[in-house]
Amino acid sequence: QLQLAESGGGLVRSGGSLRLSCVASGEPLTPYAIAWFRQAPGKEREAVGYISSVDKTDYDDAVKGRFAISRDNTKNTVYLQMNALKLEDTGVYYCAADPNFWAGSNWRLPSVFPNWGQGTVVAVSS
Repeated sequence: QLQLAESGGGLVRSGGSLRLSCVASGEPLTPYAIAWFRQAPGKEREAVGYISSVDKTDYDDAVKGRFAISRDNTKNTVYLQMNALKLEDTGVYYCAADPNFWAGSNWRLPSVFPNWGQGTVVAVSS
């Protein structure tokens, strides 16, 4: 069974950068689409972006041009590079995986992804 573990969160000043990692165990990540979600205090979980099994990516407009998702299948890891961080990027970041993702799937819906990590906290300060 696939298990996911996020790491790399922390406290960073506005304008800074962080790289989050999502390490998979139990199964190879190769056939999975991976999405990143985040949840700010008091708000609903929202999609940040995703990468398909063939490395197609898409991002929410709020992070487009600042965030980038990549994957290293040899390390069974997906990364979320976050640059030019803003206060509103603060939240708990989760990675999620779906082995059955297809072109018609909506990566913005948490219900599409059956496998989730425990989350890592990102705090952006002024």
